[in-house]
Amino acid sequence: MPNGYDYDLVVLGSGPAGQKGAICAAKLHKRVAIVENRWALGGVCVHSGTIPSKTLREAVLYLSGFREKTFYGRSYQVKDRVVMADLTFRVDAVIKRETEVIRAQLQRNQVVPLDGYGRFVDAHTVEVESAEGTRRVTSENFLVSTGTRPASDQHYQLDGTHIFNSDQLLSLSEVPRELIVVGAGVIGLEYASMIAALGVKITILDARPTILDFIDREIMDSLQFQLRQLNVIFRLGEKVTTCVYDAERGRVIATLESGKRVHGDGLLFTVGRQANTDKLNLESAGLKTGDRGKLEVNEQFQTAVPNIYAAGDVIGFPALASTSMEQGRIASCNMFGVPSKMRPQFFPYGIYTIPEISIVGQTEEQLTHDKVPYEVGIARYSELAKGQMLGDEHGLLKLLFHSESLKLLGVHIIGERAAEIIHIGQAVLSFGGSIEYFRDTVFNYPTMAEAYKVAALDGLNKL
Repeated sequence: MPNGYDYDLVVLGSGPAGQKGAICAAKLHKRVAIVENRWALGGVCVHSGTIPSKTLREAVLYLSGFREKTFYGRSYQVKDRVVMADLTFRVDAVIKRETEVIRAQLQRNQVVPLDGYGRFVDAHTVEVESAEGTRRVTSENFLVSTGTRPASDQHYQLDGTHIFNSDQLLSLSEVPRELIVVGAGVIGLEYASMIAALGVKITILDARPTILDFIDREIMDSLQFQLRQLNVIFRLGEKVTTCVYDAERGRVIATLESGKRVHGDGLLFTVGRQANTDKLNLESAGLKTGDRGKLEVNEQFQTAVPNIYAAGDVIGFPALASTSMEQGRIASCNMFGVPSKMRPQFFPYGIYTIPEISIVGQTEEQLTHDKVPYEVGIARYSELAKGQMLGDEHGLLKLLFHSESLKLLGVHIIGERAAEIIHIGQAVLSFGGSIEYFRDTVFNYPTMAEAYKVAALDGLNKL
């Protein structure tokens, strides 16, 4: 113990931020341990969040034959009746494999696993409680990356069967025939679109008059249009006053402030997330939490207590697995004397609805507000050979660029493979490039990447 502590860094939580933070510190030749229940390695991301939901999406698209309906008719599907066990079969396999990958990475980098649940005794000590007992561990630094869980609300008595949250969804015994989704955030829209693709009637309720305000309005209008084609009903600006399960009728009944009543076989509650900090005894370390248990950090991801850092969903927006990984890495770099910071203006956002959405850079609304002269170039998937091959008739890629310098300002995509091809635009944005790059570049043909050239030519033609 060269510095008098058991470890140089103890990480609380093994999600994306915790993993990358631990591995980064280990590569800097630090003594690192990570506290996590052995059955939850990988955190929420692997077991109830990102990995299960995106795997569920792939299972839905395959079993429903969704991608092939353009060619083989609306009635085409791989399986006549898709049950929950069909969907979870793929999910369970991917979770198992991903857990093994994470365990191997931590082991390869000599990160010590501490099985159990950690809570602070003071700013340099945690108590780790497991089935085998309780032990105390000291560390020079800590990284809090315990993630979040679905928030609760007094109006909704969750039973895990008829009224449930996103963590409980995959435990359902069967797919509801009609589903009410409360909350039109990213999680609510993703699950609503997936289940709608199975032919389930969906009603989405949200107290806000508009949804996902950080997304380009044209993209959101397209998403809502395409979801309505899947029999999704939007009731925005509507607040739920009561929600009950009528056992006699086998129906969930949600009463709205406007007096309307919405019925369904089940209700999915997806309004907000609560940080998993309430059991960490942070007060003993001199820390206080903010709204919904979140921790406040500076640009180095350092909390008010200098040797305690925090990263991932536990610090709030943007709460993406991708950004959490980078936050964890940067936190470790900063705590061990390797100054690093993030470039949030170039974060890509991937929203795995059906259809998929991905964006990077500024929106039309932001540019208009900032009085930036811009032009728009659009490529519609229906004009692309690859788009036709994939059967995507509604997708589009949209480039926003400065009308004088031609500098790229934003990329917005809705449609197949949006979250993959967004990175081409992200790279050009990061290096301050113009849309002339897309005009002058040869892309493989036929590919979705070709959409950049089509959109650039469309934009330049407008000038």
